[in-house]
Amino acid sequence: MVSLTELTGRALADISASADIARLEEARVHWLGKKGLITEQLKSLGAMPAEQRKEAGARINEAKEAVQAAIDARRTVLEAEEISRKLAQGRIDITLDGRGEVPGGLHPVTRARLRIERLFREVGFEVAEGPEIEDDFHNFSALNVPANHPARAMHDTFYLEHEVEGERALLRTHTSPVQIRALRAARDNLPLAVIAPGRVYRMDSDATHTPMFHQVEGLLVDEGVSFANLKAILHGFMEAFFERDLSMRLRPSYFPFTEPSAEVDITCVACGGSGCRLCKHTGWIEVLGCGMVHPNVLTACEVDSERYTAYAFGMGIDRLAMLRYGVTDLRLFFENDLRFLRQFRGGWS
Repeated sequence: MVSLTELTGRALADISASADIARLEEARVHWLGKKGLITEQLKSLGAMPAEQRKEAGARINEAKEAVQAAIDARRTVLEAEEISRKLAQGRIDITLDGRGEVPGGLHPVTRARLRIERLFREVGFEVAEGPEIEDDFHNFSALNVPANHPARAMHDTFYLEHEVEGERALLRTHTSPVQIRALRAARDNLPLAVIAPGRVYRMDSDATHTPMFHQVEGLLVDEGVSFANLKAILHGFMEAFFERDLSMRLRPSYFPFTEPSAEVDITCVACGGSGCRLCKHTGWIEVLGCGMVHPNVLTACEVDSERYTAYAFGMGIDRLAMLRYGVTDLRLFFENDLRFLRQFRGGWS
């Protein structure tokens, strides 16, 4: 039978040989656990005469205390070594050359938005903002899109469970609700000229569409406003934005909130009108929609449609950024690939 002294010696040797915390814990369980070899020595006390039991129990407890003290001491050493290893791994050589500070840059979509805002401010427009979570009235009804109107099928809308102003909430599908809010606020203080840039949401995703994208819409309300005014402001803006002479054409279209309505095409900025893959060899690219504001919209905003006329337009900031910077896949704007974004460092437009 192995003596208590020999067991204690083996335990101390095992503890000393433990190279890490996990191995030390295994040694603790092996010697001092509920079924540990030293712990089990206590079971032999019951078979001893009473006069020997006290002395034997004291020796077993002394052995347990010695082994536990050795475990605690070894744990302290191992933990200190572990900390030293981690510190060594994270050590920085302060004699190495620094990496330097790399200047940041504006996101290309932000660059395009700021350029659009600046160009419209130069001709008298103000920038308006509004909530991205909207109600049905501002997003649809006030824009001459009643509940049963087929135009609602044009917008794959994200609806929310809660309500806004007593109506079902939704993520705005365009920034036109900002125009409605601005016009209702200024109905007693016209004329009004605003643009409304911001994020909008529709359930769509491919190389040219994302569920979240950026639009800017414009609205001008005054007496005697005409379609000719609209054409002139848009042609001037497009030439200023792309910094080149461009031809522009308007094709009849349909929007429930404008009448008449038009889609706007400009000379392809990639090929100059000679025909390429971007313009599908037509020489033209579509850039926005526009029209004269429908009288029903003015009436919904409590504006006298007999006295005032208005024009409105809307364009995708992401699309204009793609055309200006030669980007072929819209998703690149939102993947946060630094190799792509670093190309746009410096400058404001």
